[in-house]
Amino acid sequence: MGALKIGLALFCATALVNSSPLPKAETCGYASCQVPIEGMTNVHLIAHTHDDVGWLKTEDQYYYGHRNNIQLAGVQYIIDSVISELPKDPSRKFIYVETAYFRQWWDHQPQEIREKVEGLIESGQLEIISGGWAMHDEAVTHYQSIIDQFTWGFRTIDDMFNTTCARPKIGWQIDPFGHARETASMMAMMGFDGLFFARLDEADKRNRFEKKELELVWKASVNHGPSSYLFTSANHDFYYPPAGFCFDILCRDDPIIDDLYSPDYNVDARVDGFIEYIERQSSYMKTNNILVTMGTDFSYQQASYWYDNLDRLIKYVNERQTTADGKINLMYSTPSCYLKAVQNAGQTWTTKDDDFFPYASDDYSYWTGYFTSRPTLKFMERKGNNFLQICKQLSVLADLREEKWEDLASLREAMGIMQHHDAITGTEKQHVAEDYAFRLHRSMEHCHETTKNALNKLAMKVEAAENLEFRSCLYSNISQCDVSEISDRFVVTLYNPLAQAASPFVRLPVREFAYQVRDEIGAVLSNTQMIKIPTPVLTIPGRSSQATQELVFQAMDVPPLGFKSYHITRTTTPLQPPSSVNEFTIANEDIEITFDQDTNTLSSVRDIAADKIYSITQDFQFYKARAGTNLQPSTRASGAYIFRPLDHKKFPVSNSPPTLETYKGDLVNEIHQTWNEWISSVTRIYKGSKAIELEWTVGPIPVTDLQGKEVVTHMKLDGWETLGKFYTDSNGREVLERNRDLRPTWDFNPEFEPVAQNYYPITTTISLRNHAADNNNEEFVVITDRAQGGSSIENGTLELMLHRRLLFDDDKGVGEALNEEAFADGLVARGKHILLFGQTQDHPTSLYKQRQLTRDNMVLAPWVFLTPTTLAATDYQSKYNTLYSGLMKEVPPNVNLLTLEPWGGPDGDQILVRVEHFLEQSDDPELSTPAFVPIMGLIERINDNYFVRETTLGGNQWLEDNVRLEFKVEGEDEVSQQLPRPDPSEDATNITLNPMQIRTFIIQSRSGAISNFPNLISLAALLALALCRAFL
Repeated sequence: MGALKIGLALFCATALVNSSPLPKAETCGYASCQVPIEGMTNVHLIAHTHDDVGWLKTEDQYYYGHRNNIQLAGVQYIIDSVISELPKDPSRKFIYVETAYFRQWWDHQPQEIREKVEGLIESGQLEIISGGWAMHDEAVTHYQSIIDQFTWGFRTIDDMFNTTCARPKIGWQIDPFGHARETASMMAMMGFDGLFFARLDEADKRNRFEKKELELVWKASVNHGPSSYLFTSANHDFYYPPAGFCFDILCRDDPIIDDLYSPDYNVDARVDGFIEYIERQSSYMKTNNILVTMGTDFSYQQASYWYDNLDRLIKYVNERQTTADGKINLMYSTPSCYLKAVQNAGQTWTTKDDDFFPYASDDYSYWTGYFTSRPTLKFMERKGNNFLQICKQLSVLADLREEKWEDLASLREAMGIMQHHDAITGTEKQHVAEDYAFRLHRSMEHCHETTKNALNKLAMKVEAAENLEFRSCLYSNISQCDVSEISDRFVVTLYNPLAQAASPFVRLPVREFAYQVRDEIGAVLSNTQMIKIPTPVLTIPGRSSQATQELVFQAMDVPPLGFKSYHITRTTTPLQPPSSVNEFTIANEDIEITFDQDTNTLSSVRDIAADKIYSITQDFQFYKARAGTNLQPSTRASGAYIFRPLDHKKFPVSNSPPTLETYKGDLVNEIHQTWNEWISSVTRIYKGSKAIELEWTVGPIPVTDLQGKEVVTHMKLDGWETLGKFYTDSNGREVLERNRDLRPTWDFNPEFEPVAQNYYPITTTISLRNHAADNNNEEFVVITDRAQGGSSIENGTLELMLHRRLLFDDDKGVGEALNEEAFADGLVARGKHILLFGQTQDHPTSLYKQRQLTRDNMVLAPWVFLTPTTLAATDYQSKYNTLYSGLMKEVPPNVNLLTLEPWGGPDGDQILVRVEHFLEQSDDPELSTPAFVPIMGLIERINDNYFVRETTLGGNQWLEDNVRLEFKVEGEDEVSQQLPRPDPSEDATNITLNPMQIRTFIIQSRSGAISNFPNLISLAALLALALCRAFL
């Protein structure tokens, strides 16, 4: 028996070695780095290009080098040129970031070039950095979309290269306009070793120069502790080369001329200048390593120009090492090699636990306008994410596999591009914004084919039944939908992407007739309601609809990961829209909302059960956008990036009270307000809900007075003591405390821009807490349907910027005023906020409710599909399923099914699953505790015939294989900074989730493991691991 156990141990050791996701290589990564010279200043030259996936030109225009009259840039030529130059000298290196471009280039290459590239990666000369589909923005992106764009980038890299050398391990965020703590936390969960960025507030940067704190350890999550620590480095000069040393065909700097007989010989002068720069920069660093970026936007289109001059620079600077004062060592390097050298130095580092927002490039230029710029594109992106998750889930549930993989990939890639820091931000040229919208719309149409195929497969009872049309009403936000308006009979199918049942209210624009609604078993719903479409909505430019009212009903208990269908028939009975009533109060069983009869504005909200009245007002105001020449900081204009209000004050949108109409019914009560010719709103409460919905319509913003305007919704709570504090989410996850006119890490001068400097990105929520002695832990929350800028400029107030129309550029590169138009007029934006009052400590807390409402209503809302039909309800039910649930086991209420998607390529049967505990440790006394989730058996396809194995967050490395670099932290004992390791004894039928934890799994059928587990693990290794865990 002892001999058997020894033999089994040896077998298991071999199995564990052979279970690596990709072939191991010893020449790339840290092993390929040149060893720094002790006693010298080691200068790491980073050859790189920054290739925006759209900005001044569209993605394709940049790739192909089209429309060079706008910008001289062609990405395909950059990659061609670099791949040609690297083999000429094995010491040369290059990094590349944007997987979207690299994949586009790769698809056009012959096998010979592909093998050449893989060799360069395996030698460490070419390194993939970050690896996302694009370099994402960090202010206005949602964490689900950030994870998705990284995951698809990683998957694409794995598909291109069969080597671990291609796996990214460094974050390279050199151009986003501020940096989120949650992004750093996610990078740590991806197994990254460090993060490099370029833009931080100028005052913060000066302070860090003085204190030698450009590099630090970012404590990226209060919930994850040391496993979220991430070494973070801010570049000296953004991502540009030192002044005078840009060796690019787009630059005008002098080359290095080393011909002694040339009258232009300049080696000594050029070396002296570079050494002077290095000596100056080295005074700000804690180690004897300096990172110097050698590249800029779309550089290396003629890579030989760069490398020939960098070769000379390295040669002649290093020749000085033989002299008495020669203390500098130049070398080609990468951020990874630099990071490893810094770690080897063994320094102890300061820390940071807040974020790097807002970003100011000078005292007058706060980059807080882009938090709101292009609000309709931001909304479209949020809807795109909602639909992408549904498309992925239905692909798995219907087991489509190869049937529509390309359509799903299309939406993955369009959403990946949308996360780019000049896409969702609204900081691109107008024609580029239109291209982003076109790509996203086209890809959503592609994925509609996937959802249609999946729903037909799941719904069909009778093989002879005809395939159904499952259409989406993408114009429902302006109360327009062809199917519900035109059809005499149609079926509404609600798909619920949540892991818990949902009971949403459905609103369908219809014509002036009565309608009959039958549920999934054919029973007529007794409780439906007609509600008038607000008059200003009927005249929105571009709206093409005859609907004047909406049919409202509640879809009760739509199954998790499932659907429920309702059969709707238009009767012949004419029915005019309901009339308003002369009342100023609306209520349901939980809350009562009162409007002031003199001002026609909100005055109070009463919590009926608690008998608590909150005095609150809400209105719309605007800032006058500052015009400017941009010739100096004090003349900066408000633009796509910069928010700079004139005189730092708001103006009312009207000098008279808004008009008011009140509509009441069994399901929903509403008050419609018209504030002026271009702003209107609806305040509504649904039956059984404590949440208040505020729907707003803004535009066309008038500019005939030649004055740009930035419109906000403004709320004030009387009697609340907020102490200058308010709270915002970070990328939709952890909540950060904000303090007006304060920066936690440096002495801040608040005198220049008192409004703009206090604006923060609101991805999903902003809130106030009452710090008065008798406050009962009161909290007021506003939940957004898209990213927006927001603040608390005065105590007890919140404001959110809704829309911007500007007449001046801010001279930050885009070269256009943010003056969006549609249908020959200014753009109209329509959206909604959810308002919620509650307590921060009593279960269920307001913190839990706001996270649940955000997910259920604004991020992963049930999707409405409409099907025209000639079938009566009973005939339809005889041929098609009207109720379906894909979830086989119950999931706790504090757990979100973040990802369920096909992962094995067109012929494979892998599934990628992510589950998350969506509460923080302090959110709720009962629900902020570990949760238990049944991965095995979660859906029908995940059964005993499948293997389940955990990966890092990006799905590209087995979790147990990840080993992160660790860094010493000031004031703390050395503790492990590694990611939590999977417990070999953990039962996949009941895995544990701690607060804010996300766990990622790849699931593969045992029968397909040999042929269809690309880049991950062989069946033999899986069986070996299972055997080892069972017997050792």
